[in-house]
Amino acid sequence: MTTGVEATGRTAAAPRRAAARAAGLLAAGALLALVTAASLAYGAKPIPLDQVWQGLVHYSGTDTDVVVRDVRLPRTLLGLLAGCALGLAGAVMQALTRNPLADPGLLGVNAGASAAVVSAISFLGITTLSGYIWFAFLGAAAVSVVVYAIGGSRAATPVRLALAGTAVSAALYGYVNTVQILDTAALDRMRFWTVGSLAPATPTAAGQILPFVAAGILLALALARPLNAMALGDDTARSLGSSLNRTRLGAMVCVTLLCGAATAACGPIIFVGLMVPHVVRAITGPDMRWVLPYAAVLSPVLLLGADVLGRVMARPGEVQVGIVTALVGGPVFIYLVRRTRMARL
Repeated sequence: MTTGVEATGRTAAAPRRAAARAAGLLAAGALLALVTAASLAYGAKPIPLDQVWQGLVHYSGTDTDVVVRDVRLPRTLLGLLAGCALGLAGAVMQALTRNPLADPGLLGVNAGASAAVVSAISFLGITTLSGYIWFAFLGAAAVSVVVYAIGGSRAATPVRLALAGTAVSAALYGYVNTVQILDTAALDRMRFWTVGSLAPATPTAAGQILPFVAAGILLALALARPLNAMALGDDTARSLGSSLNRTRLGAMVCVTLLCGAATAACGPIIFVGLMVPHVVRAITGPDMRWVLPYAAVLSPVLLLGADVLGRVMARPGEVQVGIVTALVGGPVFIYLVRRTRMARL
């Protein structure tokens, strides 16, 4: 039985926790600003920050200005959007499936986008982002519908959705590998895309995926309370007035928008959507009202940081960001899941 002193203590502690979380979110935003500046300043050739500012604000057409505005700025903006999309999608996926190891690809969304893109490249000769982004979304949406149907539609459960997504993903990745083996031209065109890279970013790339990422962000934030209710169990969620079918369908649409956009632009980048939500929950706890904003800020930090590291450590070339996130994310994730606090989440 809770005493009055205990209840008063918890009531007094709640504003302090909220203030600490808000301060942490501001600190995460400051870290994101630093990583964004590093993404603009560092690469095959370091550029001082004053020259970066000059290229952004007072463009004069010099070689440095061209590198900053036409190469690094589009790449950085794409990394910000893709990182935010992957982090939010991972957080929503883990809440939807109640599986802490879930990532944005668990429902087959990445596999559907990949299959559609490889088909567009191999059979239709499409090689530009503006050409195949719609194929990526079509593939992601089609697979989401299939997985939802296989998982039981209105009777879908987290386990059924995860199993259906895993089975569909395996079949589609088998198709992707088959097409690439049979069509060497498609393999050459897709080899960087399938690894995951921000290098192909163009001045229009971020603008093309922005509407889809923005819609996914708004939908994810709207799902915060329903996902919190689902975490208490289906019966409790129903008693709180939450519609499980509507929440699951909305979460799948959200993941489709976010993953479809990020995958179309950068390829299937792994570990960002898996690892960042774990880190965030260690900071904020399981409340999705805080998990989602933190994930939206910290995921671009990881993605842009990995991209900068890949550019710096392989000058004058680069290591694709998908490789760096796997190399760095694997050991870090093992360390995180072995921590006692992480294991209890």
